[in-house]
Amino acid sequence: MVTKCHKVVKIMFMGEYNHTIDQKGRLIVPAKFRETLGEQFVVTKGLDGCLFVYDEQEWTIFEDKLKTLPITNKEARAFVRFFLAGAAAVEVDKQGRILLPAVLREFAKLEKDVVLVGVGSRVEIWSKECWEDTADFDDVDEIAEHMQNLGFGI
Repeated sequence: MVTKCHKVVKIMFMGEYNHTIDQKGRLIVPAKFRETLGEQFVVTKGLDGCLFVYDEQEWTIFEDKLKTLPITNKEARAFVRFFLAGAAAVEVDKQGRILLPAVLREFAKLEKDVVLVGVGSRVEIWSKECWEDTADFDDVDEIAEHMQNLGFGI
C-alpha cells in the first residue's frame, strides 16, 4: 500500500481593508478573509485595543495554549479571563456580514469606520482612528533591531 503525504498549507491572513459598521453593529468581512475564516469563527478582545479574529482551528490552538497556563498564577488567570470572557462565536450572514456584540464594539471603540488587518494566523479589527494612531510604523527600523533579540532576523 502506497501512502502519499499531503502537506497541509495554512493560508495566512494579510492585507488591510477599510469598512464600516452599520447601526445594528454588523460588519462586512472581506471575501479574502471569509474564504479562510469560514462561515463561523471567533472574535475576542485583543491586545493594543483591537479585536482578534480566529478561524475555528486557530481558536482551538489558542484555547489549548490558554489551558496550559497555571490556574494558581494570578496574572495567568487574568490573561485567560481577558480572552475567554470577551470571546464570541459569530456567523457570516448571506451579505457577508457578522454581528459584533456590543461589549466587543465598546472595548475596541468601534463606532463606524473600521479597519480589518490580516496579521498571519488571525485578523485584527481596529477603529480607523486607533489604527491610524498605531500603524504609523515610524519606528519600524528600531523594532526590527529588537526582533533580532527574539530570534527573528531578516
